[in-house]
Amino acid sequence: MRIILTVAVLALGGCDMGHLGNPLMWPGMAVGSAVENSTYNARRKKVSDHVNAHQFEILTDIGVGGGPALDKAFDLARVHKTNRPQLLRTLQKEIAMYRPNTAKAREQLVIALMVNGG
Repeated sequence: MRIILTVAVLALGGCDMGHLGNPLMWPGMAVGSAVENSTYNARRKKVSDHVNAHQFEILTDIGVGGGPALDKAFDLARVHKTNRPQLLRTLQKEIAMYRPNTAKAREQLVIALMVNGG
């Protein structure tokens, strides 16, 4: 029994706990995570407010291949300029999903923008 316990302790000592990081750094990582989350939530709220206020204009811009309302949404979501053409093509393919004047459709558009944002 002692041999099994000794082997188990030695084997578990070699397990990688790298995903947890250094326990002494956890308080700092928690603060950093809180700051990142609040920054992300503030940016997401700006994108959401813009989409809620300008859904029709954004959808029109998507349909015609671009425009000021869509550019503003891209800027607020921090979509990199090199990624915008591909995202625009994707939004054009999925435009039916964003067309209904519903909270769900607006939320899906916000998600599409934020996922592609930086």
